Amino acid sequence: MIENPNEVVTKAILRLVPVPGLAKPAALITLDNGFDYKKPNSFGPGGLRSLDEAITAATEADPSFIALTGKPFIFCVGADITGMPLINSREQALALGELGHQVFARLRSSAIPTFAFVNGAAMGGGLEVALHCHYRTVSTGAAALALPEVAIGLIPGWGGSQILPNLIGIINAATVILQNPLTQKTLRPKQAKEMGVADALFEAADFLEDSLAWAAGVVKGEVTVERPEIERKDWDGVLEFVKAMLDEKLHGAVPSANKAVELLALAKDASFEDGTAAETEALADLIMGDEARASLYSFDLVQRRAKRPVGVPDKSLARKVTKVGIIGAGLMASQLALLFLRRLQVPVVLTDLDQERVDKGVAYVTGEIDKLVAKKRMDEGTAAKLRLLISGSVDKSVFADADFVIEAVFENLDLKKQIWAELEKIVKPEAILATNTSSLSITEMAADLEHPERVVGFHFFNPVAVLPLLEIIRGEKTDDATLSTAFEVGKQLRKSSVLVKDAPAFVVNRLLTRVTSEIFQAVDAGTPLDVVNVAMDPLGLPMRPIALLQLVGPAVAYHVGETLHAAFPDRYVDSPNLKRIVDSRLPVMVDKEINPEVVALLQVGDAPLTADEVRQKALDGLAEEIRLMLDEGVVAEAQDIDLCMILGAGYPFHLGGVTPYLDRSGTAERVTGKRFLPDGVANRRA
Repeated sequence: MIENPNEVVTKAILRLVPVPGLAKPAALITLDNGFDYKKPNSFGPGGLRSLDEAITAATEADPSFIALTGKPFIFCVGADITGMPLINSREQALALGELGHQVFARLRSSAIPTFAFVNGAAMGGGLEVALHCHYRTVSTGAAALALPEVAIGLIPGWGGSQILPNLIGIINAATVILQNPLTQKTLRPKQAKEMGVADALFEAADFLEDSLAWAAGVVKGEVTVERPEIERKDWDGVLEFVKAMLDEKLHGAVPSANKAVELLALAKDASFEDGTAAETEALADLIMGDEARASLYSFDLVQRRAKRPVGVPDKSLARKVTKVGIIGAGLMASQLALLFLRRLQVPVVLTDLDQERVDKGVAYVTGEIDKLVAKKRMDEGTAAKLRLLISGSVDKSVFADADFVIEAVFENLDLKKQIWAELEKIVKPEAILATNTSSLSITEMAADLEHPERVVGFHFFNPVAVLPLLEIIRGEKTDDATLSTAFEVGKQLRKSSVLVKDAPAFVVNRLLTRVTSEIFQAVDAGTPLDVVNVAMDPLGLPMRPIALLQLVGPAVAYHVGETLHAAFPDRYVDSPNLKRIVDSRLPVMVDKEINPEVVALLQVGDAPLTADEVRQKALDGLAEEIRLMLDEGVVAEAQDIDLCMILGAGYPFHLGGVTPYLDRSGTAERVTGKRFLPDGVANRRA
């Protein structure tokens, strides 16, 4: 077993606790790595050994029962993934799986009753160790309960794939092990109790006391835990359906998902020993696979780099924002208004050309607030406050005391310049002027202003409430105070912000448009739409190209393409067929199928490509474009490209965003002469 010199060892601290009504004390083992909740407990080799020693000491003390809990707000979030990149042989990977199984099995096979008091977040191996206990209580304050391993290229490898389906049934287990990770969902405590993951649910304030009393009741026979018999006749059918859904969505690109299905199938009839042995073998295979390495790299980007954006001026330069103005009252502007209102809780005012549009925008915001209250995601007191803070007007003088004004109007440079020229005469000198442009130059937009230094790009992704990326673009004259304020506002909005140079279409739209350009070059050459639509399937992207075109809108895609064609005509083609689709105003997809009326519009050549050829041309285009962007200094490093593609375009973890895949497939070196990342950063060490 390889040791991780950087492991923050989670110690298992044993104390004997008197429990009213029991002659012998309980053995309470608390997992604690010595830090607060911001650095959660996790299991590396050191942590597993500490737990093993605590179980031994607890057993020798002959208590009434053994209970496992965590430090405040945190139970345990699973394996210490910082050590996984250090594993460079399958034998080491096997040892990691075996060690976890050996330690956790002691709780499962104990002659003394064992309990897990899940007081906080329990994920991965943290939830698995709880599953090995005979009984489980969960706190209403537990922030996240999950087995998220499939999303990072692994499987629940310490018993979860075998225990869970036999505890809560195959449908619920498939939800927790497959569906939730792939849709970035976790269980809430109430759901865990309803599913049967937990036996009892207690309020956070008195959780430990209530759990100890409940456990005493179980030991004395006063509390009976009833678990329903698991239905097995539909087990295989459920997994066949799950496998079909995975094939449709991922196209075999995520080995961990397929392996999880195999293990869930094994859990139906195999002995626990055989099932967990298969888990260990599967975990070792996946740890050594490129998809897991890329997934762990992605996870690190999202958890660490996203919280520490590179190149940002000191936050002490940021100005306070006490009022926000939004130019426009359409859907995008209304979404922005709702976000600023909820997160900043300051006055937000919308303007538009006429009162009808303004009223519609304000009504959208108040309607969404009402929905949040109805779903119990916002209390009525907060809702009442927010309703008082949102307003609208056709008179731009309402922006006179705003500290931050953002425009969300049609993508036309002249229009945006006109708006800023008008606004500059109204707003106070230190007000920030932000643009939600998706492709236009911030420098050009501010060129005619008296104070161009306060203009900044603030590019959100649609839907605003869902996608976490915020591209913050620095124009040539944007000053440090403006940039610092923009990043502080982004942080308050709970977005992951990346600093981007003022270059055509910035990061995400530039790369997605390059793919679209390659796709439509193939269409123009004679490749059928249904062929180009499946060309990227082996990558397991969240959407096929034509479905993505439908989501973005052909007119928007074409407009961004025009901007990039003007800047880089040799790489971004002005496709006549995409123009025909835009002019037709027909939907490209109807009932999840390509619209035959759109197919009939196309005028194509006689040199069609295969799906494999289309995919390789798209990948080659991505590699070329990313290298050029890095050479231009559009972002600081390739890691920022990957972070943008993950958070802004939904590119999957198993690709590492995009550059790890281009490296490991050989595309990067073939097209650009070198890799994007050093060996071992996101792919297997040489």
